[in-house]
Formats: sequence, C-alpha cells, structure tokens
Amino acid sequence: MKVYTTDKIRNVVLLGHGGSGKTTLAEAMAFLSGAVSRPGKVEDGSTISDCDKEEIRRQISISTSIVPVEWTDFKINVLDTPGFFDFEGEVNEAMSVADGAIIVVSGKAGVEAGTERAWDLCEKYHLPRIFFITDMDIDSVSYRQVLDDLNAMFGKKIAPFNMPLREDEKLAGYINVIQKKAFRYQGDEAIEEDVPEYSMEYMNQYNDSLMEAVAETSEEFLDRYLSGDTFSEAEIRAAVRSAISDGSIIPVESGSGLMQRGVYTLLDDIVKYMPSADNRQMSGINTQTNEIFEANFDILKPKTAFVFKTIADPFIGYYSLIKIRSGVVKADDIMYDVRTTIEFKIGKLYVLRGNKAHEVPELHAGDLGALAKQTSIKTGDTLSTKSNPVMYAKMELPVPYTYLRWKPVRKSDVDKIAMAMAKIAAEDQTFRFERDSANRQSLIYGMGDLHLEIIQSKLLNEYKAEITVDRPKVAFRETIRKNSDAEYKYKKQTGGHGQYGHVKIKFSPSGTNDPYVFDEEVVGGAVPRNFFPAVEKGIASSCEKGPLAGFPVVGVHATLYDGSFHSVDSSENSFKTATEQCFKKGFMEAGPVLMEPFVTLKVTVPDSYIGDVIGDLNKRRGSVMGMTPANGKQIIEAEVPQMELFGYCTVLRSMTGGRGDFSYEFSRYEQAPGDIQAKVIADYQAQLASGEGDD
Repeated sequence: MKVYTTDKIRNVVLLGHGGSGKTTLAEAMAFLSGAVSRPGKVEDGSTISDCDKEEIRRQISISTSIVPVEWTDFKINVLDTPGFFDFEGEVNEAMSVADGAIIVVSGKAGVEAGTERAWDLCEKYHLPRIFFITDMDIDSVSYRQVLDDLNAMFGKKIAPFNMPLREDEKLAGYINVIQKKAFRYQGDEAIEEDVPEYSMEYMNQYNDSLMEAVAETSEEFLDRYLSGDTFSEAEIRAAVRSAISDGSIIPVESGSGLMQRGVYTLLDDIVKYMPSADNRQMSGINTQTNEIFEANFDILKPKTAFVFKTIADPFIGYYSLIKIRSGVVKADDIMYDVRTTIEFKIGKLYVLRGNKAHEVPELHAGDLGALAKQTSIKTGDTLSTKSNPVMYAKMELPVPYTYLRWKPVRKSDVDKIAMAMAKIAAEDQTFRFERDSANRQSLIYGMGDLHLEIIQSKLLNEYKAEITVDRPKVAFRETIRKNSDAEYKYKKQTGGHGQYGHVKIKFSPSGTNDPYVFDEEVVGGAVPRNFFPAVEKGIASSCEKGPLAGFPVVGVHATLYDGSFHSVDSSENSFKTATEQCFKKGFMEAGPVLMEPFVTLKVTVPDSYIGDVIGDLNKRRGSVMGMTPANGKQIIEAEVPQMELFGYCTVLRSMTGGRGDFSYEFSRYEQAPGDIQAKVIADYQAQLASGEGDD
C-alpha cells in the first residue's frame, strides 16, 4: 500500500445496531476498491473484519477492525465496530481516532437502540456523519418509513441524498436527489436515465427539504432561496460539505451491502464530504515545559502518535495500533513513550487490514498504522520524541459493572489463566480481573453477560485454560450491636515448654467503620505489657474473618482488662491464640449482625421507561432519591443493596430495549434484613459442614 498525505486520508467509523450490516458494508467497500478479489460473507466466516475465531463462530463483531481501502487516489481507513452493547469499549477506541462516521441502519429492522447510541456517540465526539440505509434489495423494506423515523428521531437535519429505484420487486437502481437524475444498474455500471413518474413526488419532496437545509447554511443562500432562485450543483455540494462538517446536515444514502449497491456512491461521498484529519483540532501537553502542544495533524510539527488499541497476535506478540497526530513517522524512527519514559526504535511500520499486516515506509499525520513487538506500550500511551515529550488525554472508556466469581477447573492452570487474562485485558480495556482478598474470591468484570461468556470461551479455545463461573459473594460485613464480656484460657501441655495464655476482654460497638479499636485496662500486671501487641494481633486476625458468616468484621471496640500468665509457658503465640478464641465467644454474645453494602445507583433512560425502571428498583429494595433531566433523558438516582444488582445489566437492557445505561458506586453499609442474614449464615454453615474451602 502506498503512502498517503494527510489531505488524502479519510478515517471513518462504521456504527449501528448489532446485525445492521456494518461488516457486510465494509466488505463491499473492500471489494469495490479492489482490496479483495471477491467479497466475503459473515455467514461463511470469510470477511476481512470478523477474523477472530469467536467472531466467526458467533457471526458477530466482537472487536474493532481496520479495513483501509484506496479510492480515487484517496485512502479511506474504515473502522468496523461491534454493534452489541457488551463491546462498547471497542467502539469508543474507534471513535477516539475517527474523523467521520457512517451510521448503518438496517432497512428491515429500522431505527434501533444501537442507531440512537451511534448518534449520541457522534454528538459526544463532534463527528460529522452519514446515514446508510442498507437491505434495499429486500422488497418489503420501506425506505420512506425508515427516513420518516430518522426525521422523527433526529429532526430536520436529516437530508436524503439518494433514494432507491425499485422495479419488479428488485433494487433496479437509485435516484440522485441533488441532481434529480435516475441511475439504473447494468452489471457493475449505473446508467443515467429519466426519473420514473412514480418516484417524482418523493424525489421532489426530498430535494425541497435538502434545498431548504442548504439555504440555511448562509444568509446569502437563504435570501436567494426565499426569492425563488435555484442553486447550482457546485454551490450545493460546497454548502453541503461545510454543513456536514459542522453537523447541520446529515446525509442519508441507501443501498445493499450484500449486493454492493449504493456503496460506490457512498465511497465517492466519503471522499467528497468527510473531512480529513487536518480539518480537526488536536492538542496535548508537553510534559517538559507544561505548555500546550497544538498538534492539529500538522506534518511540519514534531512527530507524535496515540496508541488507540492493542491486538495480541499468536505469532508476532502484540500489535500497537496508532494514529499519527503530528509529523511523519517512518520505519526505524526513534520514539519515546511518555508514560514509561522508555525510548525505543520502531523497526517496521505496518498498516493492518483485518488481521493482515502490510509494511509501509512511513505514515503521515492523520493516518492509522501499527507497531509490532513493542511489549512495553499500552493502549492510551502517547508516543513522541524525547526532545518534545508530548502526552495526549486518554480516551474515555465505559466502566464494566457486570462481574462473576471464577475458579479454575484444574488448579494447575492458575498461572496459565492469569497470563491468558493479562493478554485479553491488554486487548480489551473493558475487561478486568482481580482478587477480592476480603471475601477470598477471584472476580472477572465485563460489560455484560455476553462479554464475560466470550471471555470464558476465549480462555478455553485459544489458551486451553478452563474456568467455571458463579454468582459472586457479596461483600457483607459483620459487626455487633450489644456489649459482652468474654474470657478464654488457652492451656496446652507438650513434652517441653507448654503454652499458656489467659485473657478477659470486654466487647462493645465502636461506632466507627474501622475493623476494631483496641484498649487495655489491665491493672497489677495480670497480663504483662509485652503481651499486649500479641493480644491486638489476635483481635486483628479475628476481624479478617468473622465468626458469624466468615466476613470481615467492622466496628468492634475490644478492651483487655484482665487475665493471667505463666512465667515459663506464656508466649506471644499463646496470647494471640487465646485472644482469637475469646473474640469468637465475645463476638457471638454481643448481638452479632450482618451489614450489607448499599450503592448509589444512577440509571439513565428515556422518559417512557421511567415507570418500569422505578418499579423494578422497588422490587430490589431500592429507594429512589430523585431524578435529573440530561440530554433528553432522565437520570434516576437511587440507593440499592448491592446484592440486588446481580444481573441488572441484562434486565435493564431488556426492559428498555437497550436504551438504558447505569453506573454505581459504593455508598454505605446497613444492617441486612433478618431473612437475608439467616440465609447467608445458613449457606456459610453448610459450606463449613461440606468442607468446601475458599478460592
């Protein structure tokens, strides 16, 4: 692949609901541009984009793929993104480097939740966009209905650029709304002809709405429009290009990705109307001077690049995908990673097309490429030169809230699983794995049930590491509500020195969130001072795993007030052991209770779903605190027991058709209801009786 200058590069992201046809459209673009000799099919697992084994098996996109195509002396970097919400992190990575978007809408399914999310993302990232309505080869599909739905959803910005021409229940061609001309498909060509009479009414209607949108781009055009003047095609296209860039006009095009119809026109319009990177602003911070570095994709400025994605390759190791944000990066250049302060030689420079790497000598500002075998580089890093150390803001990624407890099927695989999870986490920034030491469990976090299911499948099929998953233990806490006075004498005689420790301790609620408060009121040297630290150690270790249900203890005030010792047999260990036994006894006599964690939950939904969401939260023992309007939706804030949120992601998506989002953070601990306490304690006792240990 040849080298392209910044003005000849277009970076466009394909967005849309899962199954809307993004991958098929990307394949059609690759075929028409000559990047592939024949178009692949999702059903056959032969597409460029979906090259991962899980993608082929499930016939869905799981990660973002780059499909660069060359079109009329331009390079279009097509970023094919997943449509399922579980892979939202992949979409955000693509959005961070895109300069324009194609929102794909299935004519069969119409405007869906994924369409709305795609629009919201474009608004957030200020990206110009084009709607492409696909499935026009299906006769039952109504282009007009989808267009009406887009108008109702997104307003008068929607401007159809073409409309399908159907004859004998087939897609016969298209009508160019700007030119008011029809084009009939004949083989690979589109032959111009007169617009059929039955299409004139809608064509004129669409042309009028487009001209009205063009007129509003300037006062001069508005005056001419109101006086009855017409615009030339050149004037229309110039005005449209500017209006698309600022988001005041959103073109709508149509066709069939499967039949490669309408895609030729779409590629032309991406080149004509989508901005190159040098039309966008980009700034970072020079970490040496603390001054703002205005990169703005200027090739004359010092070279900088942003790492927006990492791909684990079984043969190469890691590919670090980059976007050049200033200057020209060449093979064998020396670059500097600001995060690690490591200077390194690039070696070979690549352009990826799916999972195939093509070597290139250099990449200009605005282009997308890849570095290989740079193990110290991570997603979100900034690469620059040591003399001009620049750092760009990291991309904003969604937080994973769905989590499961996991165990290895074979204990010997623990190290293998840890290494495999580290590789998956390097690729997927929304996957997390961690050890919950307080509850002695290992957890994996993801964006939803499907996400975590695929993680398990990857571990098994790619890394031969099998795990089982279960509902995670909730982080309960144990505390006391009453006072108690306990005594324990630990006495053990062995062949040599024996063991002796005797303590009397008062227990009471401390009123704090700390595990314990320790005091001593020993008089007369009943317990020597040198054993006080051992007593405190016994209390501290007892608080790690409470006697009620095995959860950490909080809010206990322990006062050592008496005891006895043996001049020979007493030791630190004997007093620690005596204290641990005394703690168990005293704790259970002081009105022990379980405290459950509450979270502050924020649910963002359209107004029409408020009643359903609040009703569901009430069933989950939640208390709604209030609502706040934001961007045409409502943010419902509530306090909910954390244990009631298991599986909430799936329920919310089902309840709102995928239009609801949520986030939460820990709020406080509160005493759990009696029935819940009884069940948790019974489960713990059953676990002890069965001899089942912790992870």
